[in-house]
Amino acid sequence: MSPPIVVDLDGTLIHTDMLHESALWMLRDKPLDVLHIPGWLMSGKAVLKRELAGRAVFQPASLPYNERLLAWLAQQRAAGRTLILCTASDDSIARAIAGHLGVFDEVIASNGQVNLAGRNKAAALQERFGEGGFDYVGNSSADLAVWALARRAIVVNASNSIVNKARQLFDVEQVFPRAELGVRALARVLRVHQWLKNLLLFIPLLAGHQFGAIAPWLGIGLAFISFSLCASTVYIANDLLDLESDRQHPRKRSRPFASGLVPAWMGVVLAPVLLFVSLLLGAQVGGNFLPWLLFYFGVTCAYSWWLKRLILVDCLTLAMLYTLRIVAGAAAAGIVLSFWLLAFSVFLFLSLAFVKRYAELQVQILAGKTMAHGRGYLTSDAPLVQILGVVAGYAAVVVLSLYLNSDAVLALYRQPQVIWGVVPVILFWISWIWLQAHRGRMHDDPLVFAVKEPASLAAGLAFAVVLTVGTVGFAW
Repeated sequence: MSPPIVVDLDGTLIHTDMLHESALWMLRDKPLDVLHIPGWLMSGKAVLKRELAGRAVFQPASLPYNERLLAWLAQQRAAGRTLILCTASDDSIARAIAGHLGVFDEVIASNGQVNLAGRNKAAALQERFGEGGFDYVGNSSADLAVWALARRAIVVNASNSIVNKARQLFDVEQVFPRAELGVRALARVLRVHQWLKNLLLFIPLLAGHQFGAIAPWLGIGLAFISFSLCASTVYIANDLLDLESDRQHPRKRSRPFASGLVPAWMGVVLAPVLLFVSLLLGAQVGGNFLPWLLFYFGVTCAYSWWLKRLILVDCLTLAMLYTLRIVAGAAAAGIVLSFWLLAFSVFLFLSLAFVKRYAELQVQILAGKTMAHGRGYLTSDAPLVQILGVVAGYAAVVVLSLYLNSDAVLALYRQPQVIWGVVPVILFWISWIWLQAHRGRMHDDPLVFAVKEPASLAAGLAFAVVLTVGTVGFAW
């Protein structure tokens, strides 16, 4: 009779670590309790895990499981093998996961007194099954002590050095390789494609027709890099705090942290480094840019922790964050913003924020859900959100029309009558964006959608052509 198969949890059965996730959940839901962590850790790691587990509310079904390993375990169980989940995670978490999967015959885990990791796990399994009395599935250097007492080793999601060492020292039955992290994974972590939004920093220069001065362009170029790194810091923090909601979304579940492609601890280390570099660069820009950058960072943190769960307030905050990019660009270039540009941007970006939320509600409706997880909206709110967004978009067009009748247009453009051509272009684009959202074709972020969608690109080209002709003039 074949010996039982003992399976590790963190980094092996699941592509994440429950200790890290428990700490992140507590940071999100009960941030003041983070102050207790040093005291719990002084009492022992098992105590820390027990305390964190007691405050964790998670859905086992949403965790990023190693599907290849699960399929292999199902085959082994069908062949009559006994499966045991043995983990350093707290017993309450391990039993919830085992209960969801329904493939394990027994659970052995940390119990608040003993941290069942490394040598402690090896000693417990040796006492229970004897040396060579079990096969062990693990992934890390801590598992070397367990493999030393196992009959065979099954290596999962391990580094090349661990795989090579295991093959040299133990009888390795099978290796489940881990996904390699590359430049593409890093770009997804930083959400480099979202840096396109930060091109809004250049709007004040373009709107003010300051095309010849080199210094403002260099300043805003540096500000762009600073703002992008700051935005990536916030994206990482938001992804870490929103793991469970992302995992219940059909597209967001593939994000690096939600899917487990990139471990959460890497995000915790990377975010402050990016923020430090961002602030260092922001201090070199000069003017009032750095205070606006800090204000943007504060608002985005408030959004990630709290505001995004408040109905309507979330969309108003998103509109403000878009507009803050324009304000920061003006500060970096030393330009005074006009009332018209601010009013237009607020209404336009409020409309796009509603598009984003409406698209998310559409996804939840198709999934048969009654509300958006982690948000304050019911799926039945979708029609009202649509109305609010369309009205906000058309309000932006009204503001633009009033601006075109002002003295500022006469001063900036050689042929101001031509500039009226931007009104039908903006009307078309806003209507088109909402039509695509209504048909369920909208990307979660409308600006990212716009730079990839042919009709939106055509509208952008037409907008640029009209402004160029109005600026340089045209001989009729």
